Amino acid sequence: MPRSELAWRKTRRSNESGDNCVEVADGTGVVAVRDSKDPDGPMLVLNRDEFRHLAETLKNV
Repeated sequence: MPRSELAWRKTRRSNESGDNCVEVADGTGVVAVRDSKDPDGPMLVLNRDEFRHLAETLKNV
């Protein structure tokens, strides 16, 4: 999945805080996650179930 083909958007929580900005992009069957301050840095690619589990886990921290 080429990074240039993804439509990145900041998460709602990132927009509220302004500091720890996370961006997500929907791919075909996957969700990519990256640090908005380092768009050319590493990205995490998860299937939708893995992303859902990660999001639920982070909500409960």
